[in-house]
Amino acid sequence: MTPTKLLGRLVGIFVITTIVFIILYGVEKTRKTITTENRTLPLATTTDDVCFTPYCVKAANYLIESIDETVEPCEDFFHFACGTWIKNTRIPDDVSAQSPFNLLRTQLYYNVIDEADIEATGVDPILSLVNTELGGWPILQGSSWSSSTFDLSNLFLKLRKYAYNIIYRIGQSDLALGQKQYYANETNITIAYRQLIRELAMALGNDTSMIDQDVNDIFEFEKNISKYHWTDDEQRARYDETVRTTFNNLSLTFNTTFDFTDYVRRSYLLGNVTLQDTDVVAISEIEYLNNVSLILQRASPRTIQNYMVWRFILSRTSDMPQHIRIIRQRFDRIFRGTNTERPRTARCGSFVNRILGFAVSKLYIKKYFDENAFNESLEMINNIRDAFIEMLQGSTWMDVESKTKAIEKAKSIDQHIGYPDYLASDNNTKLDKDYAEYTFNSSYIRNILKLLEIFAKENFQLLRKPVDKKDWDEYSAPSVVNAFYDPSTNRISFPAGILQIPFFNKDAPKYLNYGGIGYVIGHEVTHGFDDTGRQFDKDGNRIPWWTEETIKKFNERKTCIINQYSNYTVTQIDMQADGNLTQGEDIADNGGLRGAFFAYQKWAANNKNVDKRLPGLQKYSSEQLFFINYAYNWCIKMTNAYAVNRLRIDVHSLDQFRVTGPTSNFDEFDRAFGCTPGQGNSRKDKCSVW
Repeated sequence: MTPTKLLGRLVGIFVITTIVFIILYGVEKTRKTITTENRTLPLATTTDDVCFTPYCVKAANYLIESIDETVEPCEDFFHFACGTWIKNTRIPDDVSAQSPFNLLRTQLYYNVIDEADIEATGVDPILSLVNTELGGWPILQGSSWSSSTFDLSNLFLKLRKYAYNIIYRIGQSDLALGQKQYYANETNITIAYRQLIRELAMALGNDTSMIDQDVNDIFEFEKNISKYHWTDDEQRARYDETVRTTFNNLSLTFNTTFDFTDYVRRSYLLGNVTLQDTDVVAISEIEYLNNVSLILQRASPRTIQNYMVWRFILSRTSDMPQHIRIIRQRFDRIFRGTNTERPRTARCGSFVNRILGFAVSKLYIKKYFDENAFNESLEMINNIRDAFIEMLQGSTWMDVESKTKAIEKAKSIDQHIGYPDYLASDNNTKLDKDYAEYTFNSSYIRNILKLLEIFAKENFQLLRKPVDKKDWDEYSAPSVVNAFYDPSTNRISFPAGILQIPFFNKDAPKYLNYGGIGYVIGHEVTHGFDDTGRQFDKDGNRIPWWTEETIKKFNERKTCIINQYSNYTVTQIDMQADGNLTQGEDIADNGGLRGAFFAYQKWAANNKNVDKRLPGLQKYSSEQLFFINYAYNWCIKMTNAYAVNRLRIDVHSLDQFRVTGPTSNFDEFDRAFGCTPGQGNSRKDKCSVW
């Protein structure tokens, strides 16, 4: 299959008329001058050490348009580095926050789909599936819905066919509102959520005789489930409670009136996989599973049916006609702080990239990826890994045995950079095989449902596929703008999508690259030694490999990080951060910044007078610009709703704390900017794990 034919296959999936890729460094925005009316920047006495390449001019522009020199960097480095950017940035109506990182993601590709077809198709395909496969949605049928044919196991199974894990996985599933805190008290969000259920039901059906009671029952049912839902930090703290058993002993481990063993067995048959008695099963959140099973046992069939189908309907609102999406948007305005729906082009692009990432990547890398990125990234990875090993060697709290094993693990870290080799080949045999079933010629929504079926089946089939630690994971497709660490393979991954401005450019001074993608590399390396990663050895086995004394010292240092970040207040919404929730990412942020900086220092010592300064920013040293570019990548402007959601749900700290936290702990930052410990951006008692 040629790339043109491969693209044609993608086009057929969504009745797409055009796919146009827009890459940041392929988009030339109208440039502003280096100097601005309200700022006079010092000029160097000589231009010999100033970089005037097109890239340096571009980098100088975006940093000058971000820095606010009225703010003292030692007092508030985030607003020093991002203040002007924040003042001049408008949050688009369709998103709840804007940042350079988000801009990079949305500019990766753009496609146009047939909106007229979606409107013409309407909601009939969804309602047909609900009625013929799921047993109907009682809220639409009033008193005419009968529980005589209700079959809980069959309902779970039918939803699993379309990749839905509602209530159950082999562990807990998710909640519609994300976290249990949202259900604890009556708020504008819970009111809006019930209104969303009611309005969608009104829009999809005509019988309103029981709608109010059904809405309340759906909400109360989910509220009861939420009481037993484990938060992310609870899951992290109770990770040791995961039970591993064999499939034939599953019923002994999880003994409820609901036949969980039969459900799991029949689920895997959807992927033509027959479970053996000796297959190993890992069950998490058993306490949740037992309690929720009791809730299911006591609830009426109507309530269960209403809730399960409601969650399915909710997840598919974005694929329905505009009048349905408008209803959803009214809720999102309250819950997420967005004023309009995200463009269908962007949503479709995200979906295509998630489901068909490697096919999309084939086209992307052929046209846009710079091969120099691979070699330079590999060099940086090796330099930063060496810097991290030196940090390990300099550790005063690890005993010799644990330190030796930690160094062995760091040396053993594997890496994926850019894309798998087969995508660069003209031979498309592997892509043809991987996407053999991905041929569609129906309406948009029907094609979506078929994709979900394929996605579910492929997930089940993973159980019998041989494990190849060199394989690229589906979540790290080359076109993804992100980076990853996998503790089970001890591997870091940097897809091609993130190897671009402002994180990386082959023509950039190294202080910008090390402050950008270098920090990202250091962050992912450090994940191998955070509160979760440190539980896996160099081969990815989750076994004890540190001494108890070293674990104790690690936990003491980790506690310092937790307390530091828990004391941060988001003044915009007057809420405290949760250091327990974000501890793993905070450890990685702190270690990543240190590792990248030390690696850059070593590179600069061996390559004197190579890096030149940026025009208009000559007053800043290369080390200062390292930190400034690091901070720039976390500039953000957000709605209140977005900030609340991030604080409650995200394991990453809010972006301003990802700047102030690591820099305030770093002596080298103080030295670079002349800060005195005790100033706003310099802690006296610095926290350091690595």
